[in-house]
Order: sequence, then C-alpha cells, then structure tokens
Amino acid sequence: MQWLPISQHRYKLAEGPFWDGRDQALYWADIVGRLACRLGPDGYRQWQLTEPVSAFMPCASGDALVTLASGVYRLDPIATGAELKRFCIADATPGNRANEARCDAQGRLWLGTMQNNIAKDGGDIPITRRSGGLFRVDPDGSVTQLLSDLGIVNTLLWNGAGDQVLCGDTLDESLYSHRIANDGRLVDRSTWAGPHPRGVPDGSAMDSQGYVWNARWGGHCLLRFAPDGCLDRIVELPVSHPTSCVFGGPDLTHLYVTSAMPGEAANELDGAVLMADVGIVGLPCTGFAG
Repeated sequence: MQWLPISQHRYKLAEGPFWDGRDQALYWADIVGRLACRLGPDGYRQWQLTEPVSAFMPCASGDALVTLASGVYRLDPIATGAELKRFCIADATPGNRANEARCDAQGRLWLGTMQNNIAKDGGDIPITRRSGGLFRVDPDGSVTQLLSDLGIVNTLLWNGAGDQVLCGDTLDESLYSHRIANDGRLVDRSTWAGPHPRGVPDGSAMDSQGYVWNARWGGHCLLRFAPDGCLDRIVELPVSHPTSCVFGGPDLTHLYVTSAMPGEAANELDGAVLMADVGIVGLPCTGFAG
C-alpha cells in the first residue's frame, strides 16, 4: 500500500474522519488545534474554534455537528466564520471533554467522553480518573447515557444487524463488544480484542466484509481484525501515532487515516491525514439525522 498525505497540512491531533459520499468530501477535526476541517471537490476549508473539537460531520438538515467540551453544536458551513449554535449537552461532568463520535444506521450520534487531558496551551494533562461515558444523542436533541466509568472511549462500530456495538477503551488497551437490548441498553459486554504489542487502540473503520481496521496509537500501524476479533494482518504506516480511519472515495476503497504530531515528531508525516487505495470496499458513513 502506498500511503500519501492528502495535503501539506500537519495537525497537532487530527481525529474523527468522516466521509460524506453525497458530496465526496472528507471531514475531520484537530482536537488540540481546535480546528474543524473539510476537503472536497471545492477545495480545503477549516474553521477555527475556541475549544477542543473531537468530531465534525454533516447533518441531514444541511448544516454540520461539532462535538466540543461544552456540548454538541451545530455549525453553519456556509457562513464566513465559525457560527455555532448549541444543540445539546451530552456529558455535564465537570472536567470532561468529548472524544469519539460516530452515528449509527439510524443517524443517531453516539458520543464517548473522557477526562479532559488538554491544557489551555495545548499541553498534556495527566489522566487521573475514569470519568468518561458513552451517550446517544437522538435527532430531537434528547440524550441517553449508555455507559459510565470509562477511561478513553475510542472506536464505535455496529454490526450489520444493528444489535451489537464495538466500543473501545484505550486505557484498557481493549475493544469490547456490547449487545444492544430492545430498550436500547448495552448489555453482555465481552472483550472482543485485547492488548497487542503494537500500540493501543484508537479509532476504527469497518469494511464490507465485517473486518475492523483499528488505528494503533503509538504503534505506527493499523491492525485489521476479523469479525470474530482475531488478528488478520498488520498494516504498517509512515506515522507514529495514527488516531482513526474511514473508508471513502468514489468506490469506498480509499482508506483515510488521521494522525497526531507528538512533541518530538518521529516521522516527516506525523500529523498528516493519509490516504491509500487498499483494494477493499468499506462501509459508508452515516451522517446525523437531525
């Protein structure tokens, strides 16, 4: 695979890639840089925000959602500046921030939170508590808490039937499977993939065969897991801290990988958004239904 940067930009902590198949555009965020970014046929654009942003995705209504520490906001992508309107507060826990965010097949936002680990100057704050949670935000703005006492929520993926969700915890170095009960509760948690020597689990994408491509923070690679959680292959990357990935492109065979730039960048491409044609069709992203 030939991994190439999609632009010359380098980000402090690029995360949350989303592929908009309708407009053939890639959305992502730079958490530490406080940027919401979009690259489409009409070129590149970024919005400077005033607090860390972990995800940026289009909505059925025509605007976009951004997930910030202080709540979930709507952003008008047509406006000149970053005009935000607060949509809801998913996690009101003091000192927490948003992290992983993906929509399920119904277009409901699932949002994982964690103790804020980013100082005002962009430096690191040690994580000392498991105060994170997993929340579901419905199109009407109502919020349901699904899990609590989490460390760092990363990876949110659903099976084809929509009755199982994969949700990782980076502090545990593990990906967990949960059954979604008829009333929406998450039950029957089991370890789907445990610790591996190549880094710790960050964000993931699923391909059309049900295989999971998991970015490994600090591992210089992606791990591709079979549907049963067994390791299928290691995909080497030219970045030290990949953060997440998503399938995109006209045929959904391009895999986009976001990455971070550590204090002392180990590689020239650290902090870049990478792309390669992996020759495998991925599953499309679902935008927010509200």
